[in-house]
Amino acid sequence: SYVMTSFDADLVLKRNNFGRAHQRLIILIDNNPGITVSEILEKLKITKQSLSRTLQDLVKKNIVDQKKGEEDGREKLLFLGSKGNELSKELFEIQKKRILHAFKNSSPEDVLSFKNVLIKIIK
Repeated sequence: SYVMTSFDADLVLKRNNFGRAHQRLIILIDNNPGITVSEILEKLKITKQSLSRTLQDLVKKNIVDQKKGEEDGREKLLFLGSKGNELSKELFEIQKKRILHAFKNSSPEDVLSFKNVLIKIIK
């Protein structure tokens, strides 16, 4: 039977010449449509320089669309384009399968312990 690995997402990313930084950015923009560059810098705790190259890659490949801010025209609002939405969905499906596979191959005790740890994290 097929075993899921973390490399599945890497293969999808590699196919587009992307890496994990691109994946983090795609997920962040997908979950926060209209996010600004400064908000991304704050959330990811990265420099403008490190964001710039990754963002340029995504814009060039029509994964991310940039729109001018209505209040401040210098501000760029970021959205996933249709190709970005497809890629995000594909990456999400891979992660979902990995999580389901892990749960299906765990004992009820393991699942309960995991749930208890998660509850402690969010409290």
